[in-house]
Amino acid sequence: MRILRSHGGFKVSIFESHHSKVGLRHIATACRAVVLPRFGGPEVLELRPIVDVPDLKPNEVLVRTRAVSINPLDTRMRSGYGRSIFGPLLPLILGRDISGEVAAVGASVKGLTVGQEVFGALHPTAVRGTYTDYAILSEDELAPKPASITHVEASAIPFAALTAWRALKGTARISEGQRLLVVGGGGAVGFAAIQLAVAARCHVTTTCGSQSIDRVLAAGAEQAVDYTAEDMGLTIKGKFDAVLDTIGGPETERISVSFLKKGGHYMTLQGEAASLTDRYGMAIGLPVATAVLLKKQIQYRSSHGIDSEGLHEIRRLSEAGKLNIPVEKTFPITQVREAHEAKEKKQIYGKVVLELDRKKIALAHTGYPISRTFITLFCLGIYVGCCSSPFVWRERLLHSRPSPRNNN
Repeated sequence: MRILRSHGGFKVSIFESHHSKVGLRHIATACRAVVLPRFGGPEVLELRPIVDVPDLKPNEVLVRTRAVSINPLDTRMRSGYGRSIFGPLLPLILGRDISGEVAAVGASVKGLTVGQEVFGALHPTAVRGTYTDYAILSEDELAPKPASITHVEASAIPFAALTAWRALKGTARISEGQRLLVVGGGGAVGFAAIQLAVAARCHVTTTCGSQSIDRVLAAGAEQAVDYTAEDMGLTIKGKFDAVLDTIGGPETERISVSFLKKGGHYMTLQGEAASLTDRYGMAIGLPVATAVLLKKQIQYRSSHGIDSEGLHEIRRLSEAGKLNIPVEKTFPITQVREAHEAKEKKQIYGKVVLELDRKKIALAHTGYPISRTFITLFCLGIYVGCCSSPFVWRERLLHSRPSPRNNN
């Protein structure tokens, strides 16, 4: 038996599962989570007091969630994007970003310790996300949280910044002195891309709405074009080594590709596999999607992984004050429906974050909250019934297509 110390000071016993040689089980067996039982509007989201906690594998980390941000992928998946893939897996839990504290670690985890503040992001295709009191991520999906920012601020960064990082560093391999065009620089991915490119000493031009002009220029963009008032094709001059298109669509793609230098990289967030499989089914949709991408004969790369090196670079830049994603509004996790509705109706254009009450831990088998005092008494040997526990799922990254006005 391995004894680990939790963030609250009480001990959590971990033992090898009888059902799996590699799995680990926490004494606590359940916690609150926002569950998606079926596709639909914000009203389908259910905050359940008792959801099972999965086995903790050797390379996994149990994180006590403090804040999670809402990404376009969350609202699109809730509405049915990728239903042909995720439908058979319902119910599932949304959420990719997380900021919180390490509650327990698997046997092979070496770089993180219990009680440490961390932030990170799950892969887009994970089916058990971060809208929960406890989330499980692999060690390479997490990094120490920048000490200079709050959990709310930290939770807004990883998923968007990693998407941008993989496009710029993994695909385009940008370097000092190169020119980058970011289409949709006012959204989270676009704004992160601007800051990453500026940090790499690239020359950045971007398009955005009028409300974002001052912000992107302050972040280091050399030219900001208001797409609502100016013709992008006429206003922007010269050729670019890379174009990151966070908007997508045939016309935007056509114009963006026209700005590329010979051998340049065009990257878009508009993934086609999920939408085509939704329309035609797996057997036909995936081959069609592949054929479409090949026919375009452009540098196209979807971001299909979370890169540990990228996350640590993002942490370093954030700590130095060179990378941030502003949060416009926060909601308690109990108001997740209202938060999704506000984003869907575009009542809030900026980043939205869900906060989780650090004192509220659901009792396994009962769903009642338990205080830290009771936890302490339990650890001293006072029987209080069942204890609360972690839970979360894993997913792998799909792409969301941001709206023309906002990519947050």
